Amino acid sequence: MTPAQPLRVLSVIPPMTQLNTPYPSTAYLTGFLRSRGVDAVQEDLALALVLKLFSPEGLRAIHDRIEALPPRKRSPRVKAFHAQFARYLSTVTPAIAFLQGRDSTIGHRICGRNFLPEGARFGSLDVYTAGEDGDEDGGDALAWAFGSLGVQDRARHLATLYLNDLADVLRDAVDQRFEFVRYAESLAQSQASFEPLAEALAAPLNLVDSTLHELTLEALARHQPQVALISVPFPGAVYAAFRIAQSIKAQDPSVVTVLGGGFVNTELRELAEPRVFDYFDYVSLDAGERPLLALLEHLRGERPQERLVRTFARGADGAVRYIDCGEPDIAFADIGTPTWDGLPLDRYLSVLDMLNPMHRLWSDGRWNKLTVAHGCYWKKCSFCDVSLDYISRYDTASAAILVDRIERIVAETGQTGFHFVDEAAPPKALKTLAAELQRRQLSISWWGNIRFEKSFTPELCRQLADSGCIAISGGLEVASDRLLKLMKKGVSVEQVARVTRAFTDAGILVHAYLMYGFPTQTVQDTVDALEYVRQLFEAGCIQSGFFHRFACTVHSPVGRNPAEYGVTLAPLPPVSFAKNDIAFIDPTGVDHDELGAALNKALYNYMHGIGLEEDVRSWFDSPVPKTKVPRHLIAKAFAAA
Repeated sequence: MTPAQPLRVLSVIPPMTQLNTPYPSTAYLTGFLRSRGVDAVQEDLALALVLKLFSPEGLRAIHDRIEALPPRKRSPRVKAFHAQFARYLSTVTPAIAFLQGRDSTIGHRICGRNFLPEGARFGSLDVYTAGEDGDEDGGDALAWAFGSLGVQDRARHLATLYLNDLADVLRDAVDQRFEFVRYAESLAQSQASFEPLAEALAAPLNLVDSTLHELTLEALARHQPQVALISVPFPGAVYAAFRIAQSIKAQDPSVVTVLGGGFVNTELRELAEPRVFDYFDYVSLDAGERPLLALLEHLRGERPQERLVRTFARGADGAVRYIDCGEPDIAFADIGTPTWDGLPLDRYLSVLDMLNPMHRLWSDGRWNKLTVAHGCYWKKCSFCDVSLDYISRYDTASAAILVDRIERIVAETGQTGFHFVDEAAPPKALKTLAAELQRRQLSISWWGNIRFEKSFTPELCRQLADSGCIAISGGLEVASDRLLKLMKKGVSVEQVARVTRAFTDAGILVHAYLMYGFPTQTVQDTVDALEYVRQLFEAGCIQSGFFHRFACTVHSPVGRNPAEYGVTLAPLPPVSFAKNDIAFIDPTGVDHDELGAALNKALYNYMHGIGLEEDVRSWFDSPVPKTKVPRHLIAKAFAAA
């Protein structure tokens, strides 16, 4: 690349991320680069791949692959698809158009249950669910699971089951690794060796690979970039990202390929595998703005390689080098406004497959993703990656700047829904943001993640609701004061109860992140935590929740100082590629997998208002101790407030 040559930068979202809205990394990078005069464009190859595979052309290609399979190698799902292929072929276009919001009237036919062919996924509608009156057929399973859905919501759920059926067929007949989110995840997640991924990339292209290859070449021809940025947020996007880079290098080796994103920032911090650089010329860590400016200056001949910022490269000797000249990051107030220009906003799929109302916000509707601040103002939680930049470097912008960004995004996209994707949006920043939204009389809807701080008073919650807040999520984690203290959460169960009640009273949906399997958590702790959760649902403090199994990472306080938490880390193999999750030995010896099944069963019912009067021990298959939590502790906490 000759000095001073103009550089066009293409940012790519690889499969798989989200179906309903663009993952925001390319929007942020494209907006920032344009603010600095760079010719920047973007593509969502995740959405493009799904739309190509689940089209008449894609279904015919899947059918051709099935025809080549001996009957004995066809799964029941594949056989059912093959038998009803004509119906799938005639319905895939209207079903996709419906999920995109482009043809709402077909929803009536979908609800009739005679239009879409129904595969194994529809079996979830026939699961026995006993009604409160003891009716053995349980009534309408859709109504039981989702409430009294309107035609559009009911049809969207049915169309989502149809789409999942097709994904199952693709997985059975073409690529057993295929998932809408966790695509080939095992090849990358905490994978110490690059070998499994290298073997997969050396294999002949299957239908998914060849389709992605064609889409990559089309994007190259359309944009003709000199630099391609591939942002990988999750392990389930890594395999496809490498396939995209492989296609780029085969087509035009002069295009500079750069890998970055959340997966890189958490798992590739000790990267030493030279073969990664057969696909990517550079690998960048943490917030991408400063490293990209430095890299573009280098590519234009304006900066030596030794002056790169937080960047891996392969040296002339074949070894991996990490280069960081230590320049400060771009201030959060100066990163510019994200832009979705170039992304097909009318082609995303609004799916409805989850009971959980907060998870529905994730998958249903197109949200403009924005951050209130960079990093976390608390950055103490012992299970969190507090040592990494995306948590540890806290930086803010004024409410005026944030609302300026919001106004520009609404003008560009025509969409007034915002998902604030902060690890924990600060109360003070939300208060000033709400006041600025109210001052400008700007009507938006927004939701995001917070800590259940006592500063979220009833007055502040009402102000947030008036500014457009429709939902919040926050970490209750293990609902145990002992463990919350060990986690350094900085909250108590009673405080969480009062704060969540204030949000609920303001008309804001409250979702609680819950955790089990934390170091030293006993069976008694688990039973007591479930009793706290039961009381919070019973009191109407929370309406939604989800139990996560605790995972220890090498960047968290638990992973860095395990002795402080009473555990011993399992030895790691030599690492040249990915390093993040790490196993540990907990002397309590509790079978958290068995307990987790009971926790999720209880939570599923609590969200329906079922079983709230029952002893929490009834959810466990094995004997567990009686809870030590007073029966009406939460109610008494309100009375004492």
